[in-house]
Amino acid sequence: MSTSNQPSDDKLFVARALEASIHIGLVGLVLFWCFKIGRPFIQIIVWGIIIAVAIHPIYSRLKSALGGRDRLAATLITIFALIFLLVPTIMLSDSLIGTAREVAAQLEDGTLKVPPPSENVRSWPVIGEPVHKLWGLGSEDFGAAVSKMAPRLRKYGSSVLSAAANAGVGILAFVVSIIIAGVLLAHADGAQQAALTFCRRLAGERGASFVELAGATVRSVAQGILGVAMIQAILGGLGCLVVGVPGAGLWAVLILLLAVVQLPTILVLGPIIVYVFSTSSTITAVLFAIWSVLVGISDAFLKPLLLGRGVDVPMLIVFIGAIGGFITSGIIGLFVGAIVFTAGYKLFLSWLNEDTQPEPEPSQSE
Repeated sequence: MSTSNQPSDDKLFVARALEASIHIGLVGLVLFWCFKIGRPFIQIIVWGIIIAVAIHPIYSRLKSALGGRDRLAATLITIFALIFLLVPTIMLSDSLIGTAREVAAQLEDGTLKVPPPSENVRSWPVIGEPVHKLWGLGSEDFGAAVSKMAPRLRKYGSSVLSAAANAGVGILAFVVSIIIAGVLLAHADGAQQAALTFCRRLAGERGASFVELAGATVRSVAQGILGVAMIQAILGGLGCLVVGVPGAGLWAVLILLLAVVQLPTILVLGPIIVYVFSTSSTITAVLFAIWSVLVGISDAFLKPLLLGRGVDVPMLIVFIGAIGGFITSGIIGLFVGAIVFTAGYKLFLSWLNEDTQPEPEPSQSE
């Protein structure tokens, strides 16, 4: 009896397996198609989510101050964030364009003057002599110095223009991300519930704790890495502005980039210190050098205060995840890497604790 039913059972199994394979293939095809369509917007949307999570505490306080009007609070936060992004960008662009026009006008009129180098420049290790010669040539005949450097300027000119174009596209993407963040904040309760539902489908009841961990990690990285980098950039640019260093805004941007990638800001401020010693009084140069050193070491005590704050994991875990994510995926990897690494750390601890939990003793029946 069972032998006669065996072929029909096999056919039914093959039919069901084929049908399941077709269903899975179609679902996979739809998911892949959706990914291809949405791929250009993924980074913008992720940035919008990160910005919304990072500024959610400010939004909550503003919402309470406005009597619970969530849409008004989200609108005001979005406007303030756009102003915070666009005003410095416009000021920096205007400064760079104005400086370029001024230099071009002086070149055309032949009135551009470069101060002669100090004799101390010769004592710089390795580069002192060639820098002194080129600087001296520029102070005597700027046109000849530019002609001498023309091949190198042509070599790096296209790279500079490409970087400027990418920066413009990046700023536009940030504008769209801020608007998306405002929309998410206006529907914060629904967005949080959707995140909880998704994480519970993935991790069961632990999903809620992972949502809280992800939010705390984003805010920690925003404060401990981007916040500290911004503080260093503002202080460094302010010092350059006070002592009259040309292009203070540009140096502030370079300091910000170095601080984000966790490189010492002295790489930018060091040559500026030398320049100030060569062109300003000794007292001004010494004060600027002290200020620059303080700016450079400020992250040593700011990061322990801000990084890892509100996250129940060691600061080193958050830091390694953020830097590793940055190396892998750029600036957005600061947040994604920190979230993934801290989540992995918590999962690993949960696995260890489950294996070492003592089993409950059986109750003894009388």
